[in-house]
Amino acid sequence: MKRGFYVGRFQPYHNGHQAVLEELARTCDEIIIGVGSAQLSHTTENPYTAGERVLMITRALTSLRCPYYVIPIEDVQRNALWAAHVMSMTPPFDTCYSSNPLVVRLFSEAGITVQSPAMYERDRHSGTEIRRRMLAGEPWESLVPLAVVTVINEIDGVERLRQIARDDQ
Repeated sequence: MKRGFYVGRFQPYHNGHQAVLEELARTCDEIIIGVGSAQLSHTTENPYTAGERVLMITRALTSLRCPYYVIPIEDVQRNALWAAHVMSMTPPFDTCYSSNPLVVRLFSEAGITVQSPAMYERDRHSGTEIRRRMLAGEPWESLVPLAVVTVINEIDGVERLRQIARDDQ
């Protein structure tokens, strides 16, 4: 059985993440999705809670034809221990899928096979760009699955982001 691990902050979960996971579903028997920086929320870089991100992911993946697990993973402040920390929080996996240079390095050093999936329209499909559009009042909804739009609307996520981005002057 091939079990793959894919990690991200998912702030928010977007079409780029969806494209990667749909591709992994073709080659893996099971997928572990690590919701990184799970302890962070209510900041402009990390506006959503781990639970909200889990909700975004699980609702967006209802038609995925591959079993998956979504596991929040809090940061540890020692990079040399991070891969071991992740592996202690997840079911065993064969391959880590990431294009993040630090993640690639840490799992490689831990002896885990790492593959870098193709990034889907990375210039438009990034959490940074989506949050920028939300703050600027620009259209962002087409960059995330419809289920994620629904979750963000349910939690008043755009207004939360705008409120926490204001300064106190």
